[in-house]
Amino acid sequence: MSEMLFSGTEVLKGVGQAKAEKYKKIGITSVYGLICHFPKNYLDFHNNVPIGQTIINEYNCLRLKIKNKSVPQAVRNKLVVCKAVATDGTDDIEIVMYNNVYAFQYLKVGCEYYMYGKVTENLFGKVISSPVYIYVNEKRFIQPMYRLTQGITVNMIRADVKQALDIMRNKPFETLSEDLRMKYNVAPLMWSLENIHFPDSAAAVQQARRRLAFDELLRLQLGMSIMRNHSRNVTAFRMDSAINIDDFIQCLPFELTDDQKKASSEIIADLCNDVPMNRLLQGDVGSGKTAVASIACCFAAKNGIQSALMAPTEILASQHYKTLCGFLEPFGIKVCLLTGSLTPKKKALLKSEIASGEYDVIVGTHAIIQKDVEYKSLGLVITDEQHRFGVSQRSALAEKGGTPHKLVMSATPIPRTLALMIYGDLDISIIAQLPKGRKPVETFAVTGKMRSRAFGFVRDRLNEGRQAYVVCPMIEDSESDLFAVRSYAENAVKSDLNGYNVELLHGKMSAQEKEDVMQKFRDKQIDVLICTTVVEVGVDVPNAAVIVIENAERFGLSQIHQLRGRVGRGQFESYCILITDNTSEECIKRMKIISSTTNGFEISEADLQLRGPGDFFGNAQHGLPPLKIADLSCNVELMNAAKQCAGEILSDDSMLAKPCNASLKMEVIRLFDRDIIG
Repeated sequence: MSEMLFSGTEVLKGVGQAKAEKYKKIGITSVYGLICHFPKNYLDFHNNVPIGQTIINEYNCLRLKIKNKSVPQAVRNKLVVCKAVATDGTDDIEIVMYNNVYAFQYLKVGCEYYMYGKVTENLFGKVISSPVYIYVNEKRFIQPMYRLTQGITVNMIRADVKQALDIMRNKPFETLSEDLRMKYNVAPLMWSLENIHFPDSAAAVQQARRRLAFDELLRLQLGMSIMRNHSRNVTAFRMDSAINIDDFIQCLPFELTDDQKKASSEIIADLCNDVPMNRLLQGDVGSGKTAVASIACCFAAKNGIQSALMAPTEILASQHYKTLCGFLEPFGIKVCLLTGSLTPKKKALLKSEIASGEYDVIVGTHAIIQKDVEYKSLGLVITDEQHRFGVSQRSALAEKGGTPHKLVMSATPIPRTLALMIYGDLDISIIAQLPKGRKPVETFAVTGKMRSRAFGFVRDRLNEGRQAYVVCPMIEDSESDLFAVRSYAENAVKSDLNGYNVELLHGKMSAQEKEDVMQKFRDKQIDVLICTTVVEVGVDVPNAAVIVIENAERFGLSQIHQLRGRVGRGQFESYCILITDNTSEECIKRMKIISSTTNGFEISEADLQLRGPGDFFGNAQHGLPPLKIADLSCNVELMNAAKQCAGEILSDDSMLAKPCNASLKMEVIRLFDRDIIG
């Protein structure tokens, strides 16, 4: 394996320090990293047309000879316009490029090129704008297109990738044996890397993509399996199965569902094993995961062991704290709340009390994983909405206790295919049933023309004594046509919500401001809360019976489902009104799906198919290493093959220690961006 392959990109001819820095902006730090910067799509220059047959305002491919070039002109706001005239032998067309002197200077008068770009028409004739081009003597007509950054052109990347592939070709490496390649029907690695960038045909692209996607899924499975095996060390916190907490369960203010009982039994059984628990508790909105967590905390406390619950926001942490206090403190189990907004004096006192073991259950945000927070006997670690934390944050909390039991809770229903990848190192418990008395939320999707009528319905609910949420995608006004909470609230109090108590809640407010507003809302001092998605999880106000979501097309189905879960938490009939002026076929399909079912798992499957895994969690971290080419929403067959292959490899070499697996081990470490193998 060539050392040069893993050197910085500046070792390539024509790539200096400045260009290497630009490459870093798109995540390329080495020659091999450049090879792994896969094309986002391809242009096929086979299908070119004469100028006279171009379709105006559409993208066309033309074969053109440069007749003359003008000197680039600097115009307003540092804009540089480059112009040339070209011909196809019959007609002429003007070529215009903006702020791309580098690409323009490579066009030579008298030379012929294939050009792909949008063709428009003005008083003087036809114009092709900012075309992508190749020389007519280029051997490959299918050309890659890449994600770019300022100062890096497609032609630059193509040239540099060719150099990088030459370096690898001198000392190629392969991560799979020939037997495994034959068994799983995947092409050789070197061939695949060459053909993902410079294919001879569409079929070659598919073959190359299959191999590279298989590799990603295989490395992911190997990494997850090794992490899972790491967690199978003997725990210092094995608990006593003879300890009985039936009195606690019987005193909960509701009867557990069968799913809650099953999940509780699975967790308690895990807590009594020598091997630390590593379990995902997955449940739909309002399914009662916190009650199950309280049972686990109670059992740990009765065993003399501390529990810690980490939530992604102070609102959610405060919600858990209040709920757990209500459940646990009547039984003498002390609960505290540790968040970043506490005063230094209160924080210091609380930390000393946690270290001395005065508290049995510690609830908080990422503040509970800070280096100066010590525990006396932390044996149970719970993270809520784990996909909002990075893997490192989850690991940091777990390391506080050496080898504690770990429980991950998620109210985001995740398709099983995705769950197995994200939580591949965990056992899974699912709460599919809703508690008795929970009523499904009726959902309606309307256009903006129905807004006044929708708010008439909202006012009827407010006049009955209920409360409402209105969700907007933005905090401040922008050039887009999206609603923003501040201006929306100003307009609403003058019109649709005139006479009602209206308050704002958004992410730019301090933790204390958010908590004050939420407390006023819980105390019914606020009728309508106009907010961003900060209310997506953890806000529990049983009197809230209607939620209006503006610009509904901007949210994923799973996110809308999460928002919808803020209502229907009491005994009242509850409603969700989605407002969107987007009438595209896809948007209508999505609105029909969310309006027709309240099953979060069905919705998540549909969301994954429609939006793909990259957008499934929005901008939230979900702990998965970034995948460049594998598509979790449709590579199920390939995923299963990779899982089977990973099992074969690890059964023979559990830590990838054999020389034949050295390249594969390196790739696993590279994918996870750290040595998870040790």
